This record gives sequence, C-alpha cells and structure tokens, in this order.
Amino acid sequence: MKLAPIALFTYNRPQHTKETIEALLLNEFADESDLIIFSDAAKNDNATKGVNDTRQYLKTITGFKSVQIIERETNYGLANSIIDGVSDVVGRYGQIIVLEDDLLTSPYFLRFMNEAMNLYENQEDVISIHGYLYPVNKKMPETFFIRGADCWGWGTWRRGWDIFNVNGQELLDELIAKKLEWNFDYNGSYPYTKMLKKQVKGAVGSWAIRWYASAFMNNKLTLYPGRSLVFNSGNEGSGTNCGESDEFNTELSATPITLSKIEIKESKEARDAFIHYFRYTRLKKKIVSRLKKLFAWR
Repeated sequence: MKLAPIALFTYNRPQHTKETIEALLLNEFADESDLIIFSDAAKNDNATKGVNDTRQYLKTITGFKSVQIIERETNYGLANSIIDGVSDVVGRYGQIIVLEDDLLTSPYFLRFMNEAMNLYENQEDVISIHGYLYPVNKKMPETFFIRGADCWGWGTWRRGWDIFNVNGQELLDELIAKKLEWNFDYNGSYPYTKMLKKQVKGAVGSWAIRWYASAFMNNKLTLYPGRSLVFNSGNEGSGTNCGESDEFNTELSATPITLSKIEIKESKEARDAFIHYFRYTRLKKKIVSRLKKLFAWR
C-alpha cells in the first residue's frame, strides 16, 4: 500500500504538539510514514517562548520513516502556512495527510486514511478523506460521503488540491449566483456562508472555509468514517482560531474502520444527522447564552 506523507502544522503549543505526536506514534504505519513538520514563526513577543519550546521538542522526534522540519522565518499565520505547506507537499509527493498540533488520533487513523486514499485515488468525484466525525447522536454508516471538504485530520491528492480556490470572493460570488447558500449552510443549520463572507472581508483568515467552498462548488465529495478517528484537544481555548467549547468533543474509535467501496454519492442519512447536530448545538448555545444573561442580573 502506498503511504501518504504526513504534514503537521505547529505554532506555539509544545505540550499539545507532544501529545499529537505521541498519539500518532501509536498508529500502525507511523514508522513507515514520512513526517513533514511546518513550524510557524512567532507573531509577537508573547508567542516567542512557545515557538522556541515547540521547536526544541520537534528536534527530538523519532519513530517515523523520516522527519523533516521546516521552520518559518516569518509568521505566516495558520491559513497561509497550511495553504503553502499543502501545496508544497502535494507538489512533491502527489498526496498528503494533514494534521494540526492539537489533533489527537486514534491508533487506527493512519490505516483508515491510507487505505481510503489508495481506494479512491482515481475517483475524480472524491476530493478528500476525513478522519474526524462530529458527535452526532445516532449510529452512522461505517463510511459515507458528504459534499464538500473538512479540516480536522484529512487527506487529499494533487488533483484534489488543484481545485482549491484561494480567492474567497470568487467562491462567494459563485455561491450567491447559483443560489446555493441554503444547501451550503446545511439547510440553514450552520452559518458557513456568513463565515465565507467574513473571510472575504478579512475578519477571519480561514483556509478551511475556502477549502469547503471549493469542494462544494465543484460538487466534490469527502469520505468520512462512521466513528471519529480524531479528537481536537485545542477547544479548551488555547488555539489561535478556537474558543473554549466542548460541543465538538467526541470519543476516539477503539476499533478500526472497516473500509469497503461504497456508492460514490452523498449520504442523505449522514447529511441529515449533521444538520440535526448543527441545529442542536446552536440551540444549546443560545440557551446557555440566555441563562448567563439571566443569572448575570441576579
């Protein structure tokens, strides 16, 4: 089986990075995989120590087929670092598995990613493979497709990344012209269009919303596992782009995903489960916010 190189994007969180590496090393195929680490430079003085400590730790990493560390001389920011890094790796290797420094993986993550990437490598309608699954409150198919692309533990090929459009304005214009906002927002359950508009205005730098929009507008599909193989440990407030939240917390699968070739079309069952989850979490947020305001007056 052809193994994809793993690209890890780090910044100033040495402990999170260490935990990500330790979890990855428990994966089958870790010792046969090339690891390429992109270490962003400090944005300001407050980040300098964290960046330096992270880089010191990176130099101690062993256990992979090879370890390459690319230290940025200037601060790229997460979006630019990922866009540049993914472009570099797929240009050299033709495929990639992408992790960030706060993503903990199940021991079965690399097996699923590599098997799926080999299985769907030549399927033009499939743009990526994803390892994280939202904590939906229902049993999901073992694997399934959703239109678009996602960003927490994913893989793609050169042909997939070639579709990525860095220009958010072009994506937004096309989305509005084709009147696809409702579908793009999972039947209005999550404000992805609003997020894309914020990216266009410069309020957020998100690469992920452009990746999702690029795949969605080209009617491409992403394969998901029926149980999550990724846990985001950065939702405790330490991340650059994430606040403190437990709504995305999920249990890592303790068993491997059984992979078989399925019909290449979006799963209505899975899409409906995502919509229900998005609506529930947004409603929960509103209730908590109102309760906080209520008790603030007491």
